[in-house]
Amino acid sequence: MRKKVSVIGAGNVGASAAQLVAQASLADVVLFDIAGGIPQGKALDIAEACPLWNSSVSVKGTNSYADTKDSDMVVITAGFPRKPNMSRDDLLHANADVVKAVSGAIAKTSPNAIVIVVTNPMDVMAQLAWKTTEFSCKRVIGMGGILDAARLRTFLSWELNVSPEDIETIVLGGHGDQMVPLPRFTTVKGIAITEFLKKKTIDSLVHRTRNGGAEIVSLLKSGSAYYAPAAALVQMIKSILFDEKRMFPCAAYLNGEYGMKDIYLGVPVILGREGVERVVEIKLTKEERAQLKESCSTVKKLVKKLLI
Repeated sequence: MRKKVSVIGAGNVGASAAQLVAQASLADVVLFDIAGGIPQGKALDIAEACPLWNSSVSVKGTNSYADTKDSDMVVITAGFPRKPNMSRDDLLHANADVVKAVSGAIAKTSPNAIVIVVTNPMDVMAQLAWKTTEFSCKRVIGMGGILDAARLRTFLSWELNVSPEDIETIVLGGHGDQMVPLPRFTTVKGIAITEFLKKKTIDSLVHRTRNGGAEIVSLLKSGSAYYAPAAALVQMIKSILFDEKRMFPCAAYLNGEYGMKDIYLGVPVILGREGVERVVEIKLTKEERAQLKESCSTVKKLVKKLLI
Protein backbone atom coordinates (compact mmCIF):
# COMPACT_ATOMS: atom_id res chain seq x y z
CA MET A 1 0.00 0.00 0.00
CA ARG A 2 1.40 3.37 -1.03
CA LYS A 3 2.18 6.04 1.53
CA LYS A 4 0.08 9.19 1.68
CA VAL A 5 1.51 12.71 1.74
CA SER A 6 -0.79 15.67 2.30
CA VAL A 7 0.38 19.16 1.37
CA ILE A 8 -1.44 21.96 3.19
CA GLY A 9 -1.37 25.07 1.04
CA ALA A 10 -1.71 24.97 -2.76
CA GLY A 11 0.43 28.02 -3.46
CA ASN A 12 3.67 27.87 -5.40
CA VAL A 13 5.68 25.93 -2.80
CA GLY A 14 2.89 23.47 -2.01
CA ALA A 15 1.92 22.80 -5.62
CA SER A 16 5.58 22.41 -6.67
CA ALA A 17 6.19 19.95 -3.82
CA ALA A 18 3.06 17.99 -4.77
CA GLN A 19 4.28 17.84 -8.36
CA LEU A 20 7.73 16.54 -7.40
CA VAL A 21 6.32 13.89 -5.04
CA ALA A 22 3.95 12.65 -7.76
CA GLN A 23 6.59 12.84 -10.50
CA ALA A 24 8.97 10.69 -8.45
CA SER A 25 6.14 8.25 -7.50
CA LEU A 26 7.01 8.67 -3.83
CA ALA A 27 3.44 8.57 -2.48
CA ASP A 28 -0.20 9.35 -3.13
CA VAL A 29 -0.71 13.09 -2.80
CA VAL A 30 -3.51 15.20 -1.33
CA LEU A 31 -3.26 18.94 -2.04
CA PHE A 32 -5.33 21.02 0.41
CA ASP A 33 -6.22 24.69 0.38
CA ILE A 34 -9.06 26.81 1.71
CA ALA A 35 -9.47 28.49 -1.70
CA GLY A 36 -12.19 26.72 -3.68
CA GLY A 37 -11.07 25.24 -6.99
CA ILE A 38 -7.36 26.06 -6.65
CA PRO A 39 -6.15 22.76 -5.15
CA GLN A 40 -8.57 20.79 -7.33
CA GLY A 41 -7.34 22.47 -10.50
CA LYS A 42 -3.66 22.12 -9.69
CA ALA A 43 -4.10 18.50 -8.57
CA LEU A 44 -5.94 17.67 -11.79
CA ASP A 45 -3.15 19.21 -13.84
CA ILE A 46 -0.53 17.19 -11.92
CA ALA A 47 -2.62 14.00 -12.26
CA GLU A 48 -2.81 14.50 -16.01
CA ALA A 49 0.97 14.77 -16.15
CA CYS A 50 1.47 11.48 -14.26
CA PRO A 51 1.08 9.26 -17.37
CA LEU A 52 3.86 11.27 -19.00
CA TRP A 53 6.07 10.70 -15.96
CA ASN A 54 5.22 6.97 -15.87
CA SER A 55 3.77 7.56 -12.42
CA SER A 56 0.64 5.80 -11.16
CA VAL A 57 0.19 7.63 -7.85
CA SER A 58 -3.10 9.26 -6.91
CA VAL A 59 -3.27 13.08 -6.81
CA LYS A 60 -6.30 14.76 -5.24
CA GLY A 61 -7.14 18.41 -4.59
CA THR A 62 -9.49 19.31 -1.76
CA ASN A 63 -10.89 21.95 0.57
CA SER A 64 -11.68 19.38 3.26
CA TYR A 65 -9.30 18.09 5.92
CA ALA A 66 -11.29 14.84 5.84
CA ASP A 67 -9.47 13.95 2.61
CA THR A 68 -6.10 14.22 4.39
CA LYS A 69 -7.15 11.63 7.00
CA ASP A 70 -4.47 9.15 8.08
CA SER A 71 -1.67 10.79 6.13
CA ASP A 72 1.80 9.35 6.71
CA MET A 73 3.29 12.80 6.23
CA VAL A 74 1.84 16.31 6.23
CA VAL A 75 3.67 19.31 4.80
CA ILE A 76 2.58 22.77 5.99
CA THR A 77 3.22 25.47 3.39
CA ALA A 78 0.06 27.49 4.06
CA GLY A 79 0.50 31.12 5.01
CA PHE A 80 1.36 34.51 3.64
CA PRO A 81 4.46 34.90 1.45
CA ARG A 82 7.02 37.65 1.82
CA LYS A 83 6.93 40.84 -0.20
CA PRO A 84 9.86 43.14 -1.02
CA ASN A 85 11.38 44.81 2.07
CA MET A 86 9.72 42.26 4.36
CA SER A 87 11.69 39.89 6.54
CA ARG A 88 10.52 36.38 7.35
CA ASP A 89 9.86 37.63 10.87
CA ASP A 90 7.37 40.25 9.63
CA LEU A 91 4.98 37.38 8.90
CA LEU A 92 4.96 36.21 12.52
CA HIS A 93 1.42 36.85 13.78
CA ALA A 94 -0.46 36.41 10.50
CA ASN A 95 1.13 33.05 9.80
CA ALA A 96 0.92 31.91 13.42
CA ASP A 97 -2.88 31.97 13.18
CA VAL A 98 -2.73 29.87 10.00
CA VAL A 99 -0.26 27.32 11.37
CA LYS A 100 -2.17 26.94 14.64
CA ALA A 101 -5.41 26.19 12.78
CA VAL A 102 -3.71 23.77 10.39
CA SER A 103 -1.83 21.98 13.17
CA GLY A 104 -5.03 21.50 15.17
CA ALA A 105 -6.71 19.91 12.16
CA ILE A 106 -3.72 17.65 11.49
CA ALA A 107 -3.72 16.39 15.08
CA LYS A 108 -7.35 15.26 14.66
CA THR A 109 -7.18 13.77 11.15
CA SER A 110 -3.64 12.34 11.01
CA PRO A 111 -2.50 11.68 14.61
CA ASN A 112 0.37 9.43 13.49
CA ALA A 113 1.76 11.69 10.78
CA ILE A 114 5.22 13.20 10.53
CA VAL A 115 4.91 16.95 9.94
CA ILE A 116 7.28 19.17 7.96
CA VAL A 117 6.82 22.91 8.40
CA VAL A 118 7.78 25.38 5.67
CA THR A 119 5.68 28.43 6.60
CA ASN A 120 7.79 31.42 7.71
CA PRO A 121 9.23 32.33 10.13
CA MET A 122 9.90 28.62 9.86
CA ASP A 123 11.73 27.79 13.12
CA VAL A 124 9.04 29.52 15.19
CA MET A 125 6.21 27.98 13.16
CA ALA A 126 7.74 24.52 13.66
CA GLN A 127 7.71 25.07 17.41
CA LEU A 128 4.11 26.30 17.24
CA ALA A 129 3.08 23.25 15.19
CA TRP A 130 4.76 20.95 17.71
CA LYS A 131 3.01 22.60 20.67
CA THR A 132 -0.36 22.62 18.92
CA THR A 133 -0.32 19.04 17.65
CA GLU A 134 1.22 17.72 20.89
CA PHE A 135 3.12 15.21 18.73
CA SER A 136 6.54 13.87 19.68
CA CYS A 137 9.14 16.49 18.75
CA LYS A 138 10.76 13.85 16.52
CA ARG A 139 7.69 14.00 14.28
CA VAL A 140 7.62 17.77 13.75
CA ILE A 141 10.47 19.15 11.64
CA GLY A 142 11.22 22.49 10.01
CA MET A 143 12.57 22.80 6.47
CA GLY A 144 15.22 25.48 5.97
CA GLY A 145 18.78 24.29 6.30
CA ILE A 146 18.69 22.13 3.18
CA LEU A 147 17.51 25.12 1.16
CA ASP A 148 20.12 27.45 2.66
CA ALA A 149 22.85 24.88 2.02
CA ALA A 150 21.67 24.43 -1.58
CA ARG A 151 21.94 28.18 -2.14
CA LEU A 152 25.49 28.26 -0.82
CA ARG A 153 26.38 25.23 -2.96
CA THR A 154 24.97 27.03 -6.00
CA PHE A 155 26.93 30.24 -5.42
CA LEU A 156 30.12 28.27 -4.76
CA SER A 157 29.69 26.21 -7.92
CA TRP A 158 29.43 29.41 -9.98
CA GLU A 159 32.48 30.93 -8.29
CA LEU A 160 34.60 27.79 -8.67
CA ASN A 161 33.14 26.61 -12.00
CA VAL A 162 32.53 23.11 -10.63
CA SER A 163 29.40 20.95 -10.34
CA PRO A 164 27.23 21.80 -7.31
CA GLU A 165 26.80 18.04 -6.85
CA ASP A 166 30.42 17.86 -5.69
CA ILE A 167 29.95 20.56 -3.03
CA GLU A 168 28.86 19.68 0.51
CA THR A 169 28.10 22.19 3.24
CA ILE A 170 26.23 22.67 6.51
CA VAL A 171 24.12 25.65 7.57
CA LEU A 172 23.07 25.97 11.21
CA GLY A 173 20.76 28.29 13.12
CA GLY A 174 17.49 29.99 12.30
CA HIS A 175 16.21 30.09 8.74
CA GLY A 176 16.71 33.83 8.39
CA ASP A 177 19.32 36.55 8.22
CA GLN A 178 20.98 35.10 11.34
CA MET A 179 21.63 31.68 9.79
CA VAL A 180 25.12 30.29 10.35
CA PRO A 181 26.77 28.83 7.22
CA LEU A 182 29.93 26.89 8.12
CA PRO A 183 32.74 27.38 5.57
CA ARG A 184 34.94 25.14 7.75
CA PHE A 185 32.67 22.20 6.91
CA THR A 186 32.26 23.14 3.25
CA THR A 187 34.12 21.01 0.72
CA VAL A 188 34.46 20.18 -2.95
CA LYS A 189 34.83 16.38 -3.17
CA GLY A 190 36.29 16.45 0.34
CA ILE A 191 38.69 19.35 -0.33
CA ALA A 192 38.04 22.39 1.88
CA ILE A 193 36.92 25.52 0.00
CA THR A 194 39.66 27.44 1.80
CA GLU A 195 42.03 25.66 -0.60
CA PHE A 196 40.29 27.38 -3.51
CA LEU A 197 38.99 30.72 -2.25
CA LYS A 198 40.18 33.63 -0.13
CA LYS A 199 38.30 34.55 3.04
CA LYS A 200 36.91 37.74 1.49
CA THR A 201 35.30 35.77 -1.35
CA ILE A 202 33.92 33.14 1.02
CA ASP A 203 32.46 35.86 3.26
CA SER A 204 30.71 37.49 0.29
CA LEU A 205 29.14 34.17 -0.74
CA VAL A 206 28.02 33.52 2.84
CA HIS A 207 26.45 36.99 2.90
CA ARG A 208 24.60 36.27 -0.34
CA THR A 209 23.36 32.96 1.09
CA ARG A 210 21.99 34.72 4.18
CA ASN A 211 20.05 37.05 1.91
CA GLY A 212 19.22 34.42 -0.72
CA GLY A 213 15.49 34.42 -0.08
CA ALA A 214 15.26 38.22 0.01
CA GLU A 215 17.16 38.43 -3.29
CA ILE A 216 14.51 36.29 -5.00
CA VAL A 217 11.63 38.21 -3.35
CA SER A 218 13.16 41.46 -4.60
CA LEU A 219 13.40 40.13 -8.16
CA LEU A 220 9.92 38.61 -8.23
CA LYS A 221 8.27 41.73 -6.71
CA SER A 222 5.38 39.53 -5.58
CA GLY A 223 5.84 36.16 -3.89
CA SER A 224 8.96 34.27 -2.87
CA ALA A 225 11.09 31.28 -3.86
CA TYR A 226 9.37 27.97 -4.53
CA TYR A 227 11.30 25.68 -6.90
CA ALA A 228 14.26 25.18 -4.54
CA PRO A 229 12.14 25.02 -1.35
CA ALA A 230 9.99 22.32 -2.96
CA ALA A 231 13.07 20.36 -4.02
CA ALA A 232 14.45 20.59 -0.47
CA LEU A 233 11.14 19.33 0.89
CA VAL A 234 11.17 16.30 -1.37
CA GLN A 235 14.64 15.28 -0.16
CA MET A 236 13.27 15.25 3.39
CA ILE A 237 10.09 13.39 2.39
CA LYS A 238 12.05 10.71 0.53
CA SER A 239 14.53 10.17 3.37
CA ILE A 240 11.66 9.68 5.83
CA LEU A 241 9.35 7.55 3.67
CA PHE A 242 12.16 5.23 2.56
CA ASP A 243 14.00 5.26 5.90
CA GLU A 244 17.16 6.46 4.15
CA LYS A 245 18.63 7.94 7.33
CA ARG A 246 20.25 10.78 5.43
CA MET A 247 21.89 13.62 7.34
CA PHE A 248 20.41 17.03 6.58
CA PRO A 249 20.39 20.42 8.31
CA CYS A 250 16.79 20.83 9.53
CA ALA A 251 14.99 22.75 12.25
CA ALA A 252 14.69 20.27 15.10
CA TYR A 253 13.76 20.52 18.75
CA LEU A 254 16.82 20.97 20.96
CA ASN A 255 16.81 19.85 24.56
CA GLY A 256 20.37 20.56 25.58
CA GLU A 257 22.15 19.86 22.29
CA TYR A 258 24.53 22.65 21.30
CA GLY A 259 23.81 24.18 24.71
CA MET A 260 20.30 25.14 23.55
CA LYS A 261 17.12 24.12 25.34
CA ASP A 262 13.40 24.10 24.48
CA ILE A 263 13.86 25.64 21.04
CA TYR A 264 13.57 24.65 17.38
CA LEU A 265 16.76 25.52 15.50
CA GLY A 266 18.59 24.38 12.38
CA VAL A 267 21.11 21.61 13.12
CA PRO A 268 22.31 18.45 11.37
CA VAL A 269 19.87 15.58 11.93
CA ILE A 270 19.37 12.02 10.72
CA LEU A 271 16.01 11.64 8.97
CA GLY A 272 14.39 8.20 8.90
CA ARG A 273 11.01 6.56 9.29
CA GLU A 274 10.62 7.96 12.82
CA GLY A 275 11.31 11.51 11.68
CA VAL A 276 14.28 13.08 13.45
CA GLU A 277 16.06 9.94 14.62
CA ARG A 278 18.89 11.89 16.20
CA VAL A 279 20.51 15.30 16.34
CA VAL A 280 24.14 15.26 15.23
CA GLU A 281 26.37 17.46 17.39
CA ILE A 282 29.56 18.82 15.82
CA LYS A 283 32.32 20.70 17.62
CA LEU A 284 32.14 24.40 16.87
CA THR A 285 34.77 27.10 17.19
CA LYS A 286 34.25 29.93 19.66
CA GLU A 287 33.14 32.23 16.81
CA GLU A 288 30.72 29.65 15.37
CA ARG A 289 29.20 29.03 18.82
CA ALA A 290 28.72 32.77 19.30
CA GLN A 291 26.98 33.07 15.93
CA LEU A 292 24.71 30.11 16.70
CA LYS A 293 23.86 31.58 20.10
CA GLU A 294 22.94 34.90 18.46
CA SER A 295 20.77 33.10 15.91
CA CYS A 296 19.07 31.15 18.69
CA SER A 297 18.43 34.37 20.61
CA THR A 298 16.67 35.87 17.56
CA VAL A 299 14.39 32.82 17.26
CA LYS A 300 13.68 32.80 21.00
CA LYS A 301 12.54 36.44 20.88
CA LEU A 302 9.98 35.55 18.24
CA VAL A 303 8.82 32.50 20.20
CA LYS A 304 8.37 34.73 23.23
CA LYS A 305 6.23 37.15 21.20
CA LEU A 306 3.84 34.30 20.45
CA LEU A 307 3.94 33.04 24.04
CA ILE A 308 4.50 29.49 22.78
